[in-house]
Amino acid sequence: MREVVIVEAARTAVGRKNGTLARTHPLDMLGPVQSAVLDRAGVDPGSVGQVLGGCIDQVGAQAGNVTRNAWLAAGLPQAVACTTVDSACGSSQQAFNLAVGLVGSGAEDIALACGVENMSTVPLGSNAMDGAAAGHGKPVNRSYAAHYEFTSQFEGAERIATKYGIRRLDADELGLESQLRARRALDEGRFETQVVPIEAVQVDDDGRRLDESVTFAVDEVPRETSLEALAGLKPVAREDGIHTAGTSSQIADGAAAVLIMAGDKAEELGLRARARVAHTCLVGCDPVLMLEGPIPATERLLDRGGLSLQDIDVVEINEAFASVVLAWAQACGADMEKVNPNGGAIALGHPLGGTGCILVTKALHELERSDGEHALVTMCCGGGLGTGTLLQRAA
Repeated sequence: MREVVIVEAARTAVGRKNGTLARTHPLDMLGPVQSAVLDRAGVDPGSVGQVLGGCIDQVGAQAGNVTRNAWLAAGLPQAVACTTVDSACGSSQQAFNLAVGLVGSGAEDIALACGVENMSTVPLGSNAMDGAAAGHGKPVNRSYAAHYEFTSQFEGAERIATKYGIRRLDADELGLESQLRARRALDEGRFETQVVPIEAVQVDDDGRRLDESVTFAVDEVPRETSLEALAGLKPVAREDGIHTAGTSSQIADGAAAVLIMAGDKAEELGLRARARVAHTCLVGCDPVLMLEGPIPATERLLDRGGLSLQDIDVVEINEAFASVVLAWAQACGADMEKVNPNGGAIALGHPLGGTGCILVTKALHELERSDGEHALVTMCCGGGLGTGTLLQRAA
């Protein structure tokens, strides 16, 4: 397999639910980031072999192959093919991993991985709810139920907490730490190298679009809190549950893109390889507990790379729920100082199909900022999947 390298990676700032990006069409979130990554790298858009993007709720504004529509809406070459991937929350990380496979196999020399989700415009679960309301059936049926109990991600997170002995205080402490790290990162400007400013649509009090837009370039999801404030929040899944709005990923809007190519192609074009993609994986796990996927994904990546978790300098694991991260840390023996060093989805938001490439972007930029060598990116996914990517910073 050919060496595959990352040449450029960038993202939008992440908008909070019904915040600055709420009225901006997903095409106008993703397209500018696709363009910016190519511009920053100095790569001709026409040289891209394929674009693979992630998006979960592919309905309404995100229907009809949103990856392709964003590419065309940005005025990029029509001859470049685009595909939209759905692997639940890991959609754009799986899009990235698939793009790595295309380049590594020799099918393409250059590929662009990306992802988008505007959860303010297209609420979580819209594809299932709209389909069911239209009489087109539900995502699972009796055949599925004959094999597995159909649970929600909220319930899965609570069952994981029970399995691993995770307490409410443990979750609250992780939630607070995520907010503190995100605030430090923002105050120190750690995200400035990775964020692409985009023009966000504004509306009046009656919902009519205004002629003026606003430039959006700073994550707006983090909030001020304390252990006392977190302790006062009500559980979101069960009355006796440990997760609250302060220890679950926040609904958010955002997009990201990562440009990859064969190592020899980057050399031919005179481009700097910023990191090597060492290994990728997608694993299955119990679809009832559902969210344990990062554990086997991490184990597989480390085994393939001949590494231990102690060799990893930066971990970006999606904070879908506090118990997901804490169970993973317990099972894998993680040093939490290296885990989500600039905050995670509890503080910075989880724009579903966009998050995977956002995490890859964060991992790359943090490796460079901290002068680290190895980064691991992993996510839990609805339905019992885990995505994984292992990066090695270029010398």
